Amino acid sequence: MRGIADYTFIRPLGSGNHGTFYLANRPARLPIPADLVAVKVLHAESEETAFRRATRELAAFAAVRSPCLVDLYDAGQHDGFFYYSTEYLPDGSLAQPAVPVDRSTALRALADAARALSALHAAGIAHRDIKPGNVLLRDGGGRLADLGLSQIFTEGATITGMGSADSVEYVDPAVLLGDPAGPDGDVWSLGATVHRVLAASGVHGELPPGNALLALRAVLARPPRVDPDLPDALRGLVADCLAPAGDRPTAAQVAARLDGIAAENEA
Repeated sequence: MRGIADYTFIRPLGSGNHGTFYLANRPARLPIPADLVAVKVLHAESEETAFRRATRELAAFAAVRSPCLVDLYDAGQHDGFFYYSTEYLPDGSLAQPAVPVDRSTALRALADAARALSALHAAGIAHRDIKPGNVLLRDGGGRLADLGLSQIFTEGATITGMGSADSVEYVDPAVLLGDPAGPDGDVWSLGATVHRVLAASGVHGELPPGNALLALRAVLARPPRVDPDLPDALRGLVADCLAPAGDRPTAAQVAARLDGIAAENEA
């Protein structure tokens, strides 16, 4: 794909959650100072109802004021495919950083992602796709990106609506089984993300790569396990995020605890 609408693509930035991100030149009509933007194109063709719902969700996302959320610029439909554009952050993500990331930077980025999540929850928005690839790096901290819009275009699905096999480990198993997504599920995903980034392993171990169905079976067969080698404060935080729904901390509480752990790490 060379572009969509009036966006000219330069190169792919990565795939995930039923879509592909591209680095693109900014269209002249966009009144922003940056020359480059990131554009996500959803793989599934969008019917009008799904298009309207996705546009409403992105408009609500754009209305949330938080320095820890990526800036959303534009959204539309072209040749039946839904797309949206955001700011481009060249430092990469916690999944694919442009340069190696130390523990302090990772903790700060995760705390910023939790703050962004808290702002979304306060506005009544569930993110639905918290994972390392959606925690972008900037200025020693992070910004949260990419709402989980795939569920809108694959309504009624459980596993297929969750995205790729690589995404399954970050989804609350209750949501995989059909419970509605919400703040509690986002906090579960945040805990799984913290574990992956700082323990370098998943809470369900290593899942079968490239096969979402096998990954789902593995997740549902293995209760989550927190790495005993994590420092006590991190181990306790992850365990609390993975607690039964209703017993989990809020995203704001997770952010405060990550800030405290980061401060101790830097002392």
